[in-house]
Amino acid sequence: MTQNPEPELPLTGIRVLDLSRILAGPTCTMLLGDLGAEVIKVERPGAGDDTRTWGPPFAGGEAAYYLCCNRNKKSITIDLKHRKGVELIKELAKTSDVFIENFTPGLMKGFGLDYDTLKEINPRLIYCSITAYGQDGPYRDRPGYDMVLSAVGGLMYITGEQDGDPCKVGVAITDVLTGVHASGAIMASLIWRGKSGKGQYIDCSLLDIQASGLANIASNYLVAGKEAQRWGTAHESIAPYQVFKTKDHPIAIAAANQKLWINFAKALDREEWLSDPCFESNPDRVKNRKVLIPLVAERMLEKTCDEWMELLLEASVPCGPVNNMERLFNDPQMIHRNMIAEVPHPTIGNLKLCGIPIKYSDTPATIRRHPPLVGEHTEEILMDVLGYDSERIDELKRDGVI
Repeated sequence: MTQNPEPELPLTGIRVLDLSRILAGPTCTMLLGDLGAEVIKVERPGAGDDTRTWGPPFAGGEAAYYLCCNRNKKSITIDLKHRKGVELIKELAKTSDVFIENFTPGLMKGFGLDYDTLKEINPRLIYCSITAYGQDGPYRDRPGYDMVLSAVGGLMYITGEQDGDPCKVGVAITDVLTGVHASGAIMASLIWRGKSGKGQYIDCSLLDIQASGLANIASNYLVAGKEAQRWGTAHESIAPYQVFKTKDHPIAIAAANQKLWINFAKALDREEWLSDPCFESNPDRVKNRKVLIPLVAERMLEKTCDEWMELLLEASVPCGPVNNMERLFNDPQMIHRNMIAEVPHPTIGNLKLCGIPIKYSDTPATIRRHPPLVGEHTEEILMDVLGYDSERIDELKRDGVI
């Protein structure tokens, strides 16, 4: 399949050897690939990344889950349990700038692919490990997925209705957040290598990153000893700041400062609220939210979402409809910002993907490659990167290495 020519991008010339799977690691390497890195995705022969089977839905034999985070990569299949497979990884690591894996702690050392071993053959290698709890500590050997870490990391505790049960976020946000952090750490390490000439080891823990992502909720406890609670769509420290029902469709409203509160009350034709001492300041409104919110909710039911949108936007009050996927990806702003991308795919045809969210003035990130089929580039990588001839590649196939 003919690919678009690769433009000069910030990470052009950087090779990433990606032994990660599921979501956190693949998100990280996708972001590096978007910026021009050559990403070589190492997968198990036959099966590939676990997420290839995480469906339905499927398209062209590929799970939508897998397709969401594996663009701009090449796929090679290598059996790490085979001695020759380990040697192949070492050869590829010698030519790579970045090595990323998300196996349980100690497993890569058992393979002979740990950082201490690989840095001996490539001192400039940046080695990133993503694990549930980190490389040390009492939980080091515990397995974990996003849902478990969102629970342990406090996110699930604060998510859900005020009087309801803890609830997971609708997407694996702990994994996504970890992938974004990991990509930033790798790029910082590339800058450091440019100054020092040295690679380094990066230890990324889902628990650590999830805890750091609690932001003001963590600070409330650490600074003031204030325990968190669930608020549904409401905000612990601001009112009104939540979703309200309308005649037809829910709307999110953020009257986040005094001026916005004044504009909001006027837009609702409820100026008497402005002279009510119970609602005079934000602390007053938070204290008396059980009085205020039912009043707002009752008023919001009198018009449709679009009618309120028109009035509130005219008053410069931040608001927006609660969109499902159909509404989101047909939204004119999303279309204008090129947040729906299309790329040719060998089994799907024209594959739609979520677009690249960051816009660059001089080096725009691009989608140059479809999410690869399992092992699609095995021979290409062995020939182009390691200089193997067809006879040697056939021998590896016969031995079950690739």
